[in-house]
Formats: sequence, C-alpha cells, structure tokens
Amino acid sequence: MALATAATDSNTIASRSRARVTRRLMPFLFVLYVIAYLDRVNVGFAAFGLKADLHFTDQVIGLGAGIFFFGYVLLEIPGTILVEKWSARGWIARIMISWGILAMLTGFIHTKNQFYLIRFLLGTAEAGFFPGIIVYISHWFRYQDRAKAVASLMTAISVSNMIGSPLSGVLLKLNWMGVAGWRWMFIIEGVPAIILGIITLFYLTDRPQQAQWLPRDEREWLETTLANEIKVKQAQHSLSILQAFRHREVVLLTLAYFFMVTANYGLNFWIPSIVKNLSGLSTLAVGFVAALPYCFSFVAILIVGWHSDKTRERRWHTALSMMTASFGLVMSVVLGNHTVLAIAMLCVTAMGAAGYLPGFWALPTSFLSGTTAAAAIGLINSFGNLGGYVGPYVVGYLSTRTKSYFPGLLYLSASAFIASLLILSLRTTRKEKS
Repeated sequence: MALATAATDSNTIASRSRARVTRRLMPFLFVLYVIAYLDRVNVGFAAFGLKADLHFTDQVIGLGAGIFFFGYVLLEIPGTILVEKWSARGWIARIMISWGILAMLTGFIHTKNQFYLIRFLLGTAEAGFFPGIIVYISHWFRYQDRAKAVASLMTAISVSNMIGSPLSGVLLKLNWMGVAGWRWMFIIEGVPAIILGIITLFYLTDRPQQAQWLPRDEREWLETTLANEIKVKQAQHSLSILQAFRHREVVLLTLAYFFMVTANYGLNFWIPSIVKNLSGLSTLAVGFVAALPYCFSFVAILIVGWHSDKTRERRWHTALSMMTASFGLVMSVVLGNHTVLAIAMLCVTAMGAAGYLPGFWALPTSFLSGTTAAAAIGLINSFGNLGGYVGPYVVGYLSTRTKSYFPGLLYLSASAFIASLLILSLRTTRKEKS
C-alpha cells in the first residue's frame, strides 16, 4: 500500500513538474523561433523588390539567400557547446539582439555584394540558435517527452510562415518617405528580435536547479530524473566529442539533414515566386496563398510529434515524412498546369517537410548526452544547414537557365527522398528501450 502511494505521489509530482515547465518555457521559446524563422526566410518575399529595384536575377537572390548558411556554419558547434557549458540564456539573448540589428540593416543594401555580405553576417549572428534550443530542451524534458516539446517548438516554422507570408505581402505595398516596401519589411521585422533578446536575459532559466519558479519537490524530481537519464546514456555510449563526430549514426544524421534542408529551404525561399508563377496573382494575394501550405504543416508536425512520443519510434516517423515531402514536390511538377492541384501538392510537401522534425531531433539524444550530444547536434545542424545554401541556389540557378521552377522542384524532391533513405539506414536508433 505504501509503495502504491509513493508511486502515485511520484507520478503526481512528475505531471505537475512537466506541466509547469511546459507552460513556463515553451510559449516563450515558440515566439523566439517564430521571429527567428521570419527573419531568415523573408528574403523570399523581398525577391520581388530586389528584382524590380536592384535588378537582381534569381541566381543572385538564390546565392544571397543561401550564403547565410556559410556564416551559420562557422560558429554553430562552439555556440551549441556554450549553451551546454555556459548559459543558454546569455547565448540566445546575444544571438537575437545581433541578428535583429543585422536584419534591419538588410533594408539598406544597394548592391549584390552588400546583399551577400549582410546575409553572411546574419548567418554568423544566428549560429547556434536552433541547436542551442534543442540542447536547452534536453535540460528540461525527459527523452520520452522531447519529441512533443520539439514538435510544439517546430510549429513556429509553420506559424511564422502563416503570419509572415501575409504580413510580408502587406509590407511590400508600403512606400513611406519614399522608401520601398521591401526595405521597410526588413526594418520592421528586425525590431522584435532585439526586444525579445533583451527580455530573454531576464525570463529564461538555464537549469532546473536555478528555477525558483518551480516548487522544491518538482525541482528535485526533475533534477534527479534528468541526472539518472544522463548516467544511463553515458554508461551505454561513453563517447568523446571527436568519437561522436565519427560515429556512423551522427554522420548519417548529418547527411540526411543536409539533403532535407536542401529540399526544405529550397522550397521555403522560392515558394512566393513559385506560387506567383503558377497562379499569376498579385503580390498581396501571393502572400495569403503562400501561407496555406503552412496551415497544413502546423497540424502535421503536432500529430507526428505526438505519435512519435506515444510509440517511442523515431526512424519511420522521420523517413515517411521525408518521403511525403518528396512525393508532394514531384506531383506539384506533374500537376503544374493545374494551379489548384499543384498548390494542393505544395501543401502535402509542407506537411512532410515539417512532420520529420520532431522525430529527427529526438534521434541524437537517443544515444548521446551532455556536451557530446550538444557538439553532435551542433555538427548535424551546422553542416546539414549547408543544404540551406544549396537548395535556394540550385533552384535560382535552374530557374534562371530554364525560365522555369520545375527542374528545381524535381531536384528538391530527389534531395528529400535521399534523406529518407539515409534515415532508414540508421542502426543504433532502430529499437529504443523504455
């Protein structure tokens, strides 16, 4: 009887602790990621103004959009380790303030070289943000709860596009003080990052033991549970950082992420232009139509994340989502002459491109922990994100050469399919123990 009572009390404390941590942290992290993603992809809408005012070609815009990720790679791994060893709060605040300033400065460019430089600097400023937050989540959530936590965070991608596409369409119509709308878009959308960066310093807590907003029993339960989880993983997989970098599964995850990011960012950067090309709608109308795929991706990411945690299965949830994205991209080309059906296939693509994220980012922490996991996540994200250069650039290059976005979409489809095959080849993470 006493044992049953103790188990019940423990479950009650666990439920209260998880609920309180979720309420405290996830809404704020969600808002941060909405702003981050908005500042990263709004160049897709600025393309209309960059072409009209500065006479940039699709190839120039694609290169500028992708060069962001070269800067991103430089500080990604050190930044992620700093989150683990130093302070998530301090590093995330630094990132947001610096990228907000650089995002605003993008509104003042006049030449393609200035465009390339500011995009490169923006990448260095944002380096470490996303993997840092993944590591930060591991400081607060048990492994079996992380896919749901990551899923709720990743819905920010869909929401930022749902909000950002119409907002960018509206801002592009501005012409205050003789300044073009695309310039105002960068300036206005950069301000929230600076404000939230300052708030981050006072709001976020680095570790559970520092959380005065948690009752003592909940704080102790969370500390003990996470410490025991780390001990188990270290006993099963005691790896140095260099060993983790050479680990077969880490290499495969890095390659898979590269190919999937190629597909994802290639689509995200060019979807406004693709929708306009398919439909012939006005820039404002394109903003609303381009938001439609992300309404579907919002639902997909929550369902896949919930089901992945429920079944504790990651590989197939990740791989099948990638295959769905590949299928949608192929069909959008096949149905290119039927505008409504082609846009519907872009909605299918967006569902797959978002649905893979919760399961994927639960995979590294299924066999790594602590600083080793932080470094591996930084490696996966940094080199994987070079696909963010390849995807936009290749689509821009092919569209400039062929005067069509269809060859680029086929390339993105092939990238997503290759990513799914790499995920299915994983071995260590095939069977996760309770």
